Amino acid sequence: MRRSIATVSLSGTLPEKLEAIAAARFDGVEIFEPDLTGFPGRPRDIRDMAADLGLTIELFQPFRNAEGVDRAGFERVLRRLDRKLDLMEELGAPLMLVCSNVEPDAIDDDGLAAEQLWTMAERAGARGLRLGYEALAWGTHVSTFDHAWRIVERADHPHLGLILDSFHTLALPHDWSGVAELPGERIFFVQLADAPRLDMATLMLSRHHRCLPGQGERDVGGFTDAVLRSGYTGPLSLEIFNDALRSAPTRQTAKDAMRSLLHVEEQARRVEEARRADAASHRPAPRRVELFDPPAPARLDGVAFVEFAVNHATQAALAADLLRLGFQRLGRHRSKDVDLYGMGDIRFVLNAEAHSTAHSYYLLHGASVCAIAYEVDDPLRAVGRAEAFGCHRFEGRVGPNELSLPGIRAVGGELVYFTRRRADGSIDFETDFRLEGGDAPTTPTAHRIDHIAQVLPEGALDSAVLFHRAVLDMEPEPVVTLADPFGLVRSRAISDRRRRVRFPLNIASGRNTGAARSVSTYLGAGVHHIALETADLFAAAERLRANGVEILAIPANYYDDLAARFDVDDDLLATMARLNILYDRQGDGEFFQLYTRPFEGRFFFELVERRGGYDQYGAANAPIRMAASSQPGAFDTLVG
Repeated sequence: MRRSIATVSLSGTLPEKLEAIAAARFDGVEIFEPDLTGFPGRPRDIRDMAADLGLTIELFQPFRNAEGVDRAGFERVLRRLDRKLDLMEELGAPLMLVCSNVEPDAIDDDGLAAEQLWTMAERAGARGLRLGYEALAWGTHVSTFDHAWRIVERADHPHLGLILDSFHTLALPHDWSGVAELPGERIFFVQLADAPRLDMATLMLSRHHRCLPGQGERDVGGFTDAVLRSGYTGPLSLEIFNDALRSAPTRQTAKDAMRSLLHVEEQARRVEEARRADAASHRPAPRRVELFDPPAPARLDGVAFVEFAVNHATQAALAADLLRLGFQRLGRHRSKDVDLYGMGDIRFVLNAEAHSTAHSYYLLHGASVCAIAYEVDDPLRAVGRAEAFGCHRFEGRVGPNELSLPGIRAVGGELVYFTRRRADGSIDFETDFRLEGGDAPTTPTAHRIDHIAQVLPEGALDSAVLFHRAVLDMEPEPVVTLADPFGLVRSRAISDRRRRVRFPLNIASGRNTGAARSVSTYLGAGVHHIALETADLFAAAERLRANGVEILAIPANYYDDLAARFDVDDDLLATMARLNILYDRQGDGEFFQLYTRPFEGRFFFELVERRGGYDQYGAANAPIRMAASSQPGAFDTLVG
């Protein structure tokens, strides 16, 4: 497939946009008229600039309110058209997008619309140019792709075709299965965009909240598959109207856009493969285009280890906290100032090596999580897939006879490693440590990492979702809004299909929320807390209490409210109150959780127990946690 993007999708000047688009390895570009209008040179300068960058200009857009107008109005349309055709010739754009009319006085007459579009196409054809008619979802009379196609078919002009846009098609409650039955040669261009499911007018959703495919909740992959089944062989192009992207770094957006488009192609390929595997359906005709085919996703079996960037002082302090939580010191790295701590299947690496990436991370962000390693079935395939989606491989310093751990850089700059479990149950990376003896506790406080919550800078949520979705084949959940005493926090969890790896991703909308202060104080994204799963939270809480671990004190009012909302046994409720354990229920499932004091204000630990298939994160308790932690002395004592 040829890959394109509209200049409206990016921030910056038109030359800056073109340079970023070329750097992201797009083939072509749609020129959005306001970008050209604000450019100080001539259209031919943009044509030459695009050619020098290896870009073709695929489309000029938009041409508005052109059909369904009275005779006098149409004369004005034609005069306007002639000027835009002159511009297209100088720009080198072979195709112009004509939107369906959105004026309230537009005439509802398909015959008139077809006649006027034929006249316009005749003028364009005389210059060797083409017009594409697109149904806007808020069009006065033409708002669906099939209605637009009926008009194009009725006009029957070789220089007039259909333009399809996934946003306009998927935003309406309209059956779009007929896309696959369209004649592919009459589809002149295809634009792709995703969007969240928000309760607002389609026009407002389109103008402010479109997002890259893979960041929203629409079936863009299925739509793309339907387009390709029609026989369409032209470009796939991104057209995104988004307030956040209008101020985001241009090159990062272009890079994300390419990753998004590759993700869509892979999704379309999967839809096709699923259809072929369905014995009840007929075998579809072979594709006429070649889609992106990256290495298959590696199977995520869990988090192998979490690496903390520390100096010697914070290394000792964090180690003391881990020991109180029930961790053991398992070993020392063979050649680096790095210690390994573990409990059950949980592994934490404390990296104080002076000449390392972790040290650079510490200088910038303070004591923090600098890397996460995934346990996968094939580490090299995982890295190969990441590179196919535009990630950069990371290779750290390796000593004699030490393991070279495959890794990449994630969108926030932190490292992601991939490792595997051996037949004897050990993890590959542990061979780099001189393991110490000692018996593990018969009943560990916790046995595995349940989830890792991250705080992201404003505007970074969509990029992070796309990274996890495309590179790691994880699936996002709907956005949840949480109330902090000083603002709102938007949270979106993402996980693998087996729920072995879970990441709640959080964005703070106010400057004074705890999440926002963390971002500003520590310069960017970072792990907010790590949740450890335990088989018996009540026994674990008693053990932490005995070890002097400071737990977030929960107000008594919370437990009064629990008694009103849930049928909880009085003795159980009293025990939860004594141990500061929070509670949530989902169907027959129950969830118990508690929180420790944050380490140097940077991150904290959560202990959780899931019963009866509970599968969420206790979001109802998040406002309680944020309110309680903002109180003076919230962690001073263990409330009995």
